[in-house]
Amino acid sequence: MYAALRFPVAVGSAGLLRVLGATWSWSLAAGLGLYLGTGGFKFLYLAARTVKRDLSGLYVLLRVKLRIRGFVQRGSTIPSLFAQTVALYPDKAALIEEATGEVWTFRQLDQRSNAVANWALGQGWEPGHVVAIFMESRPLMVALWLGLAKVGVEAALINFNLRRDSLLHCLGVSEAQGLVFGAELADAVLEVNSSLDPAMVKFCSGDLDSERLISLSSQNLDLLLKSSPQKPPSFRSIKGFNDKLFYIYTSGTTGLPKAAIVVHSRYYRIAAFGYYSFGLRPDDIIYDCLPLYHSAGNIMGVGQCLLHGVTVVVRRRFSASRFWDDCIKYNCTVVQYIGEICRYLLSQPVKPSDTAHRVRIAIGNGLRPAVWEEFMQRFSIKHIGEFYGATECNCSIANLDGKVGACGFNSVILPNVYPIRLVRVDEESMELVRDQRGLCIPCGPGEPGLLVGRINQRDPLRRFDGYADRDATNKKIAHNVFKKGDSAYLSGDVLVMDELGYMYFRDRSGDTFRWRGENVSTTEVEGVLSSLLGQTDVAVYGVSVPGVEGRAGMACIADVTGGFDCEVFLREVQKTLPPYARPVFLRLCPQVDTTGTFKIQKTRLQKEGYDPRHSTDRIYFLNSRAGRYEAMTEDLYGAIIEGRASL
Repeated sequence: MYAALRFPVAVGSAGLLRVLGATWSWSLAAGLGLYLGTGGFKFLYLAARTVKRDLSGLYVLLRVKLRIRGFVQRGSTIPSLFAQTVALYPDKAALIEEATGEVWTFRQLDQRSNAVANWALGQGWEPGHVVAIFMESRPLMVALWLGLAKVGVEAALINFNLRRDSLLHCLGVSEAQGLVFGAELADAVLEVNSSLDPAMVKFCSGDLDSERLISLSSQNLDLLLKSSPQKPPSFRSIKGFNDKLFYIYTSGTTGLPKAAIVVHSRYYRIAAFGYYSFGLRPDDIIYDCLPLYHSAGNIMGVGQCLLHGVTVVVRRRFSASRFWDDCIKYNCTVVQYIGEICRYLLSQPVKPSDTAHRVRIAIGNGLRPAVWEEFMQRFSIKHIGEFYGATECNCSIANLDGKVGACGFNSVILPNVYPIRLVRVDEESMELVRDQRGLCIPCGPGEPGLLVGRINQRDPLRRFDGYADRDATNKKIAHNVFKKGDSAYLSGDVLVMDELGYMYFRDRSGDTFRWRGENVSTTEVEGVLSSLLGQTDVAVYGVSVPGVEGRAGMACIADVTGGFDCEVFLREVQKTLPPYARPVFLRLCPQVDTTGTFKIQKTRLQKEGYDPRHSTDRIYFLNSRAGRYEAMTEDLYGAIIEGRASL
């Protein structure tokens, strides 16, 4: 009998016995006996174990929901909410640039974003136009997208690791009218410059000589912003809380990066859930070393600054050796992480700064259970704020009470309050498994399932805004999931839930694996490598390495002649692929297995991995310290398995 029905049935039974002449005490005792006998005892046990957690989650959910409802009614936007923050903390530090030590107060951030807004108006850009931002993390990047948003222009935040075809794809899919890039990425822009739309105007920030500016047909952005008025723009955007703010690119499950639409309400939702779920305060100082082209760095991190008055220290790139020293230098109380960051920090030599900091909470995702407690103990972290949720998803979850290994939870006593589910799926094909009625089948405790979230476009917490590509959006939506006629977002991730409702990450589905904190699209890497090798057959897949988060990339390459040159290959790969997408392992074979329809088969390759005892093919390992591929031997294989080899 369903838990929701047990109690009313038991009460009804007690009432019936009373009508038939039984005493109240006997009737209530009989009703209680019926309730417990039909499974009510377990329900009471689960309720007792989870009620505090669930009430905390319900409080956060209702608080965010009510605030969003008010913002929608008032036509608020992220810039208008930021204006309220500026009024509260005008002279407080908003953003600190770690590279230079420069401090931006809230007033200065407001003024500099005003300069961006006025500059954008001077370019003739209007609401709905798009400007791509391609630079390493720095406060200026925040001022740029925020200033553009003040006049309704949408930013496309481009991954600064992308090169050539991937970069061109991201610029093209956004239909950007302009490109703003950092001087440090001038070479990457030069590689694609001849392929860009001639109508796209380009602006460079940073030290770049006039000759190179001319060669890139680019203008000096810093000079333009310096002369731009810092007063509020005369034009006020007519956009509302559910309109587009910017694009964040996600590799999703297949193919090239997809431009996920982030509306104003989604930005607020992600930041607010993080703020209230993990007990952040306005006097906190966040150390944000995550890239600002990601939602983790730009929304979960910087969002606390714009919306809640929290100071954020922005670091251009993560440094394991400088991490805790930076936290001490800037008196940080909160740090952000991805699973790999925690492992990198643990691999550093023990030093006094490990515990000399003031950090009380670490917020992020992907922290492995085996690393979780060791990370807390070594670095004296009181609380881990683990969460799960892609930029575009409507089924985000959070671990409110520090349950080791859990990425979040869903209530087992009030499951319909937050309509997400784990549903049965064929893990090979990722096809949904349905019952005789054609509906999805919910998973029981301990049963792996695909995480889905019911879609309601009228509810900012339940809406799914999708991607710039309509086809990509449609692929993430399923119908008749919870009930006939409904629709739900398909996360693409398999999780498992225990009897208390805690959820644990199982694996990432499709043709994507996660490495170095990034999603690596196998089809994209296959395309790049095949092109480099004259359209040779290439199979790319992720393989597990003991003690390492995510999956390392492995490429099986058809080497018909036996003349493959690893040194030349590595030089070309370093030019075309970001570090996290470069194959860690190579397998050279006479031919790559394909199906009758010429689809590459990877199942056998993944099972055999990089163990030289399982194949006569030549296998190589990328020695990152030596900067070369080395032939795999049983001794080298043993060193990798035992964690003695540097990845």
